[in-house]
Amino acid sequence: MAMPTSVPSGASHAPAPAPGRLPGRPDEPPAPAPRRPRRGFGLIGPRRQRHELPPEQYDAMALPIGDDGVMIGVGARDQPAVLGLHRPSPFNVVLVGGLWTAQVIGLRAVATGARVTVETGRQQMWASLAQAANGGHQSMTLHDVGRVPPQGPSIGSPVLVIRDAGMRPPRGRVTSAPWQSVLTLLPYLSPVAPRLMENADLVGVQRVSPEEATQVGRIMGLPPAEVESLSTLPDGVTLWCDRQSRLYVATHPTDIESGLLGGARRMD
Repeated sequence: MAMPTSVPSGASHAPAPAPGRLPGRPDEPPAPAPRRPRRGFGLIGPRRQRHELPPEQYDAMALPIGDDGVMIGVGARDQPAVLGLHRPSPFNVVLVGGLWTAQVIGLRAVATGARVTVETGRQQMWASLAQAANGGHQSMTLHDVGRVPPQGPSIGSPVLVIRDAGMRPPRGRVTSAPWQSVLTLLPYLSPVAPRLMENADLVGVQRVSPEEATQVGRIMGLPPAEVESLSTLPDGVTLWCDRQSRLYVATHPTDIESGLLGGARRMD
């Protein structure tokens, strides 16, 4: 299709003069004919150098893999610590710690586009957070213990189930599944804690008593230095570990989180 030709402003619609002559001007060489556009390609654009990268610079184009998820704080060297909750396989997390940290994780999971379902016997502790997190959408829902309905997780709508069901949480009706992770909050160690921790994919431990620290160390295979540190951790610091690795993470609230939840604390 031929491209439209623009008309300069102020052009006359009178009959054109003889070829090679412009009205009111002396004889001049005729203007060159306009360049015809190439059909289907438009006008030929400016010539620029190709975008090329030598082989020795290929590493600069590498994309980070495996660091997507919920940012839960910073590590010992101030590097971001990211908890990969949205997975195509079941993922179970146990947090031996305070409600504050679990609520921060839930709020940040909502910010990543996940739906958060809270199973709790103390809905009054979650009500204001859920109201703020929803913003007109059902992003965070609260349910009584044992009353969580099926969530229907998917890759486009991942789910985090937070179980805040006390020292002896019963077996949940909704378990971990593809794109549905479960975080079980334990205020302290209890008789069911060893079973939950042994079956968990990841365990977070905040400040506990020396006796509890010894038990955690035995379950998770922690070295003596790590066991000793568990009874002296500051508020907001969590040791995240599995059988192969360990990482201390400090969770610092944003201004919005501080307004909703207050400062970091171990005790509720």
